[in-house]
Amino acid sequence: MPPTVGLTVFRIAQEALTNARKYAGPAHASVQLTYHRERITIEVRDDGGGTPPQEGPAAVGSGGYGLVGMRERVALHGGTLTVGPQADGGFAVVADLPLTADEAAEAAVQHEGAHR
Repeated sequence: MPPTVGLTVFRIAQEALTNARKYAGPAHASVQLTYHRERITIEVRDDGGGTPPQEGPAAVGSGGYGLVGMRERVALHGGTLTVGPQADGGFAVVADLPLTADEAAEAAVQHEGAHR
C-alpha cells in the first residue's frame, strides 16, 4: 500500500482503538482491513457501552482531536469516514480510502505476495 495511505490507516486504527479504550468501558474491539480493487477500507468496532467520544469545538477544547484528525486525514485522500454508535451497541469507525489505478495494482501485488 502507498506509504501515505498506510500511515493514514495506521493512525485511524491507533486513534479508534485509543477511543475504545477510553470510552467503551469493558469491551472487545476488532480491526478489519479490506483491500478492494480501487480502495482500502478500515473498520474498527467495539462492543462497549461507554460514551462516544466528543467531536467538534467541545472536543478540541478538551484536548480531543481524535475524530477531527481522522476526518482530516481521510479527507486528504479523498475518502469517506463514518463514525458513530452501532445498532447492536458499541461504536464503529469506518474509513474508505481510494487508490489510484497504480496504487491499486501495487496493493494487489503486495497482497497476493503476502498470501503465498
